[in-house]
Amino acid sequence: MSLDVSPALLEQAERGEVDEADFVDCVRTSLPYAWEMISSLVAQLKVDGGAFADNQTPPPDEQARGQLLRVLASDAIRGALQRHFGVRLAFQNCHRVAVFPTDPSVDDTLARFTSVRNQLLNQSPELRDC
Repeated sequence: MSLDVSPALLEQAERGEVDEADFVDCVRTSLPYAWEMISSLVAQLKVDGGAFADNQTPPPDEQARGQLLRVLASDAIRGALQRHFGVRLAFQNCHRVAVFPTDPSVDDTLARFTSVRNQLLNQSPELRDC
């Protein structure tokens, strides 16, 4: 299971609509490594400006790598975090997470980052098992 869902949040889901802030808090507490990674990139983007901020340091262990994969592979989690932080998330390999502003002026940069060409250029033998 990827999220530690409280009984209260599960009850919300069973009744119907879930408060997104409660869902985001569940993600924050369940996947702390991924949360911290994305939070720090958002902060870096705000401080440094530019088209995007990204991480190129591999996670310290498989548990952390799994957290990143769960956050970015789930449409619900990814979408909620994008709305919460006001950014667009992009992902390459097993650890290269990037945050992009929602400003359309960076659309071309985002398209290059997520292109097939850049996916191929960001491969290495060290990353084959990730």
